[in-house]
Amino acid sequence: MRRLKTIITTLVGFTVLAIGAAMLVLPGPGLVVIAVGLVILSAEFVWARRALDRMKDQAQKVRDRWGPSGPSAPPPTQP
Repeated sequence: MRRLKTIITTLVGFTVLAIGAAMLVLPGPGLVVIAVGLVILSAEFVWARRALDRMKDQAQKVRDRWGPSGPSAPPPTQP
């Protein structure tokens, strides 16, 4: 039974990962779907967990650099 769960998790995870990779060139949220695929695969594989952690670190670096409202947004005005 455990082996069947591993096989199903692996198949679903790689399928979602492949769909996300396709969405990088097709319309759709490719990076989000790739992250979901890595979350699924991280239940079984350490390398997927590491890749997901790297993805989170890169997203945090982008957020830190650009901020929530973009790089050149004017400061908010008070009414």
